[in-house]
Amino acid sequence: MTSSSLRPSPLRSLLLMETLTLIRPPSRRITSQSPLLPTLPRRFPPRPQLATTARAQTTLSGFETSSAKSDEKSFPMPVSGVEEALMGFITGKRKATEVAHVVWRSIVQKGDIVVDATCGNGHDTLALLKMIADESGKGCVYGIDIQESSIKSTAYMLEKSADAHERKLVKLFSVCHSKIEDIVPNNAPVRLVAFNLGYLPGGDKTIITTSQTTELALQAASRLLGHDGLISIMVYVGHPGGRDELEVVQSFASSLPVETWVSCKFEMLNRPTAPVLVLLYKKQMP
Repeated sequence: MTSSSLRPSPLRSLLLMETLTLIRPPSRRITSQSPLLPTLPRRFPPRPQLATTARAQTTLSGFETSSAKSDEKSFPMPVSGVEEALMGFITGKRKATEVAHVVWRSIVQKGDIVVDATCGNGHDTLALLKMIADESGKGCVYGIDIQESSIKSTAYMLEKSADAHERKLVKLFSVCHSKIEDIVPNNAPVRLVAFNLGYLPGGDKTIITTSQTTELALQAASRLLGHDGLISIMVYVGHPGGRDELEVVQSFASSLPVETWVSCKFEMLNRPTAPVLVLLYKKQMP
């Protein structure tokens, strides 16, 4: 997601770095025995490349942005609606979930493989399905949730809002989000993994995602993700344990190597219980 101006300009990199907070390494790190990255990373077909420009640090509407001069390459992406969603978020007119969906549409293509790691009531699963579905039948949405009631709600949502051809592209599993690699084939180049952390809306608020399983899930997602792919994490911090889980997410994001990852977040600084959107983009290899 110009150093001193609010004027809209063409966005040439995924995460709108002009108005996002780059995640800095915290004082403590979450460690694990599991490796953060695969030995042989998955790759998507190369896309046209475009040189990025140098940017300086500034403060804008409560968002701090920082990016060092770089000669890294980035691909031009469709950005229709991204600037509108961003400005809507900055002015309090758009939700972080809306920003997330617009960013997803800038990454996901027809026929892609994507993962909804926390299905909830199925809204994100349906949105992802509409992004990948076409007549080829090559795409797939893997929907995961530990609660059987969530899987049933998602199936009902799809029954109402997707046609029979589209529904064939969805595979639902009632398992913990840390078990992604047990579900998705290890040769599948995943384009996007989406997380909505916390509890099931309208469900039992005592059943929540935990820091321990979320850390494992993020490690697994990083191994599954192909280059030019995205991990999207919506962290709900207004419930007990939510802030601890955000710390784990930020620690994981900070630990990713800068040569191959961009880690950033959207956060309302004067709304302490508002959800925080963290985006982890896996760059193309040189």
